[in-house]
Amino acid sequence: MPGSDSVPRAAAPRTAGALRVDVMRPCAAWRDLPRAAARCTRAARAALDAAGVANLDLASGAVEVSIVLGDDALARRLNREWRGKDVPTNVLSFPAQDFAGSAPSLPNGAILPLGDIVLAFETIRGEAAAQGKALADHLSHLVVHGTLHLLGFDHLAEAEAERMEGLERGILAALGIADPYAPPARRAEAAHG
Repeated sequence: MPGSDSVPRAAAPRTAGALRVDVMRPCAAWRDLPRAAARCTRAARAALDAAGVANLDLASGAVEVSIVLGDDALARRLNREWRGKDVPTNVLSFPAQDFAGSAPSLPNGAILPLGDIVLAFETIRGEAAAQGKALADHLSHLVVHGTLHLLGFDHLAEAEAERMEGLERGILAALGIADPYAPPARRAEAAHG
């Protein structure tokens, strides 16, 4: 399909069987970021592997995440339609499952859709520049963040936010990405060893 990448499945994460990540790029500006689809896949896999899902056994199945590398216009439209906020945002997550209850059971070879993540290029690029972060690192962080939302994590209450941010920090550290919540000076020190 033009404008999309179907990223090949790699080795399965520990907790989630096979992972299929479909990355679509309706915004041409993302093409300037080398390996954007591979970065998205790596970040989603790391988040899924680290967070896992209680009672979800996919030894004989797979999970699927769809990622849309969009622009501010798309994010604004979706944010308005689904959240009642007429502004663009960096990332939107649309979970397809409710992991608060019992986990779904899958027949052999079935694919469990986790949901969709939509990213807005202009907002993400602007945030990365303003925060002194590499665009690739900020993209990876937001894919991790979005994937955690698909798995039922949230940051509405302080305790939830601390748990989610702690997971994000650990996942990103494992990917070699500095703490996104640290002040810029601390991120620079960490990046240079």
